[in-house]
Amino acid sequence: MFIFIEVSILSKKFDGQLFYSTSNIEKLLKKLPPYSHNKWLKQSLQSLAKIVKKDEINSLEWKILKSTLKDLEKGFRVFSDYRDTRKITIFGSARTSSNTPEYNLALEFAQKVCELGFMVLTGAGGGIMEAGNKGAGSDNSFGLNVKLPFEQSANDFIENDHKLIRFKYFFTRKLFFLKETDAIALFPGGFGTQDEAFETITLCQTGRQPLIPLILIDKPGGNYWHNWHNYICNNLLAEGYINIEDTEIYTITDNIETACQIITNFYKVYHSSLYIKNFFIIRLNCELKDKQIEELNYKFSDLLSQGKITKVTNSIPLGNDTIDELPCIGFHFNQRKFSRLYQMINMINSYDLDTFPSCPPAIR
Repeated sequence: MFIFIEVSILSKKFDGQLFYSTSNIEKLLKKLPPYSHNKWLKQSLQSLAKIVKKDEINSLEWKILKSTLKDLEKGFRVFSDYRDTRKITIFGSARTSSNTPEYNLALEFAQKVCELGFMVLTGAGGGIMEAGNKGAGSDNSFGLNVKLPFEQSANDFIENDHKLIRFKYFFTRKLFFLKETDAIALFPGGFGTQDEAFETITLCQTGRQPLIPLILIDKPGGNYWHNWHNYICNNLLAEGYINIEDTEIYTITDNIETACQIITNFYKVYHSSLYIKNFFIIRLNCELKDKQIEELNYKFSDLLSQGKITKVTNSIPLGNDTIDELPCIGFHFNQRKFSRLYQMINMINSYDLDTFPSCPPAIR
């Protein structure tokens, strides 16, 4: 509130003069306690001041801004103590009955992944979400609820837990589902589940979502996701709207052990990835051999805008950024074929190397 009042004052007009300026923001920052991320705080305050100074912003827009910031604050606060713990998001229908195979599969899946060291995120509602929270247990569960006129009260297995977050907006809720997760499991569902499936794939295909395994789980012998996949192939792929490698972003299975194996295999050698300017870096749980890096250069030369795939060390200049102690490889990525990165990760994980445990700590 102190910051908001100060920014409002700095943005008012007196005798036609606008008192918002970078120097005034600097004065405000000096009044605040020392903070390691002052650069980002300064830019955020500048954006807020620019909004405040616009006379045309109305009360509805202020309510949207206020509610969005409130959603973000709640999410950041709750997840701050769990940054180093890997998590899996479970999506699926709120209408799935507890006596169905899909419900029991979601419950079993949540139990299994928690045994592997993961925590579970659900939408905190009924059906598949309830099964996920029940299977994971309260200690390993998060609930990301959204205010709806029906279907979306929190289930008994996450209600009153400090890891239950009630969001105003779907888009802020989705942000945390994807920001905090290291894998996504989708069970059958309606429009909401379809929306989550397509948005996740879109973000993976366009590189807006860090590389993660995406598993579509159906009941044994079920055809929900196979029919969905057929639609993708018969309409999107056949018409040239997507590439064949885009269908490798996700895996369809009706077996829980297979689903868990896909997730653990994904992090067998691969750990995580990040951009530093236009340089794409892949963190690894163990170092690759020179011959294996040569093979990657041969198989995936189409991903390079220049140069080669190389080992990355702290001796390589990367501006103000630093690389942690994990082994890394990096390259100048042309950013045209994000789906091909999944094929590269699969090859990296196929190498016979000494690896860390199946659920190494996350880095966020």
